[in-house]
Amino acid sequence: MKRLLATTAFLAVAVNAQAADLAVRAPYLKAPVAMVYDWTGFYVGVNAGVGLGRNNQTLTVPGFPSFEQSYLSPFGALGGVQAGYNWQSNTALGRLVLGIEADIQGAGIRDDHTCLLTCRTGVLDTSGRFDQRLDWFGTVRGRVGFANGPVLRYFTGGYAYGGVRTSVTESILGVPSGTFTTDQTRGGWTYGSGVEAALGGNWTAKIEYLQVNLGNRADSFVLGGFPQTLDTEIRQNIYRVGLNYRIGGNGTYAPVTTANWTGFYLGGNFGSATARNQTSLAVAGTNELFNLAPEGRIGGVQAGYNWQAANWVFGLEADFQGSTQKDNRTCVVSCQGVNGTYAIYEAKLPWFGTARGRLGYSVGSTLLYATGGYAYGSVKTNIDSAFLSGPVTSRFSETKGGWTVGGGIETPASLLALFGPNWTSKSEYLYVDLGSTSGIIADPGNPAVSTTKVTQHIFRSGLNYHFNAPVVAKY
Repeated sequence: MKRLLATTAFLAVAVNAQAADLAVRAPYLKAPVAMVYDWTGFYVGVNAGVGLGRNNQTLTVPGFPSFEQSYLSPFGALGGVQAGYNWQSNTALGRLVLGIEADIQGAGIRDDHTCLLTCRTGVLDTSGRFDQRLDWFGTVRGRVGFANGPVLRYFTGGYAYGGVRTSVTESILGVPSGTFTTDQTRGGWTYGSGVEAALGGNWTAKIEYLQVNLGNRADSFVLGGFPQTLDTEIRQNIYRVGLNYRIGGNGTYAPVTTANWTGFYLGGNFGSATARNQTSLAVAGTNELFNLAPEGRIGGVQAGYNWQAANWVFGLEADFQGSTQKDNRTCVVSCQGVNGTYAIYEAKLPWFGTARGRLGYSVGSTLLYATGGYAYGSVKTNIDSAFLSGPVTSRFSETKGGWTVGGGIETPASLLALFGPNWTSKSEYLYVDLGSTSGIIADPGNPAVSTTKVTQHIFRSGLNYHFNAPVVAKY
């Protein structure tokens, strides 16, 4: 919750005190605003995006014995529809917007990577293979935000529900032991934040992040004659964009003349990041497969330059981020503790940066953009292990390069007249792929190789100061 509040603190900078101040301070305007935008009314729309699970699971097999713990990280595309209603009122602090929204989503969110219980293959096949899916989900949420004319920045939260299917298929020494499956409709809660901007007429576009918590699940079952328990946390990170049509809204609304985005800018940002690091550990004929899932807050600075041709905006941007991302809950290779075999992981991503191109289209004073380019970052992995010999501590640290792609919305920023026409605020999503990293665990009896593919999902908001001299509307 602290991460959400810190992230949305940046979103709040778009609050406007009053309609006159909006007209005077709207950045980069080449012509006066024709009318004041009102968010009140019903709307319906569609959305699409991606979902990433961070579902910590523990498989306990006392008779084997094995007590392994790792993350299931279902990932995939989603899409659906939403409907809602907004109420807008003028307050001493600006234009307050309250709303309620419901949505239903189809999803192809799945993880079938994890294989534990030594994960041997061939005639000595001994394994527990996991398959977890989120095929659909929905939410019913309240929304509260402040409108800066045709731009709404908001918090959202409420009830969530969805269909979760988890299966474990086991084999012991080449003999199939069967499959345990749980298929449930689960209820829980969700919270998040977003930005919505008017496109013209009754149409608006939005970018949004939600964290969905569908609770914890504990199951007991028997496979291969071994009583077992599976404890699973169901957590999803949802990143999506949407298009809404306002029923009976400002149908005649036309965006102001295109903003002037040309020039240098400098700013800061804050947000959150979740990694999905598919990992393998090969030792003594075994090759366990699992996910490391470092998660945490991020913050940093960015600088860039824009060129503009009519409504089209071309730009270059570089940023550098500090990060608290960490996963220290993963334990594999039976995880028997003292006098047994185990590999306890601590994975971190302490910093990263990007150098990207941006391609956008300015609708009045709102810039909708896609972005992509080079990414780099620090990947640190600490492993405390024991494989039929004494404990060994291994430390791996590597700076990796890769690529990134994403998109966002950038709009004028004003907060009780504290920010002038050179300031903008933005919210964006980035997917980062830093490739693979590996290290050798120098166990004297059983050397092991740990290999990790590093990917992460980022949602952040920020402020930019533009050094050009924008043409501001006069009244």
